[in-house]
Amino acid sequence: MKIKSLLVSQPKPADFEKSPYGELAKKHSLTIDFHKFITIEGVPARDFRQDRISLAEQTAVIMTSRNSVDHFFRIAKEMRFEVPETMKYFCISESTAYYLQKYVQFRKRKIFHGKQSFNDLIEIIRKHKEEKYLLPCSDIHKESMVDLLEQNKIEFTKAVLYRTIASNLSGVKLENYDMVIFFSPAGIKSLQKNFPKFKQGEKIFGGFGESTCDAIKEAGFKLHIEAPSKTSPSMTMAIEEFIEAENKKARKKV
Repeated sequence: MKIKSLLVSQPKPADFEKSPYGELAKKHSLTIDFHKFITIEGVPARDFRQDRISLAEQTAVIMTSRNSVDHFFRIAKEMRFEVPETMKYFCISESTAYYLQKYVQFRKRKIFHGKQSFNDLIEIIRKHKEEKYLLPCSDIHKESMVDLLEQNKIEFTKAVLYRTIASNLSGVKLENYDMVIFFSPAGIKSLQKNFPKFKQGEKIFGGFGESTCDAIKEAGFKLHIEAPSKTSPSMTMAIEEFIEAENKKARKKV
């Protein structure tokens, strides 16, 4: 099928024309629309206190996303807890590690990162078993992370610091798009909540991240595009790879 329109379940880039999505749209004559499928709400300090988690007892933090970074430092500020310079950070990816620079001086901190998956990160964490880890997460998170930490006998405390809420998608007409791109399991849940009678049909689904791709398949949908991969480390590269492969098939049929 000829791909003409995409729906990306994220906010539109500030400078769309110069972004990878803008370049993709221009190169392949695509219409690309953006709409947030989920909304993130921070757990208030008063609610966090009820969990009786002591930030001072933790020696390391596991960062699985930018949201986990933002809300860890937000809750620390609300709790008037000064994060010590000795705190160690274990990040799921290099980009998440670099995002820490928003809050800490990078060169002065002990920061470790995996390649993209939690399986990669757990190998690094295993080498630092003496630490007491905090796992900031959403109310919707992948239990396999917790399972891996427990299986490897890692001392950790799970802290739900933010909630993931389905956005109102009443203004979105899914029938207008050939392809929909997801970036979190919560995005899939939002789709199902907003469109309970939705049938995928021939619509192309793409997912970024292992947990997102698993969620697409677990929901009974067909996954066509999976990123990151060895040949496509970014979502836009994966989309382009798929489109070019489809165009090649179409040319062979002619």
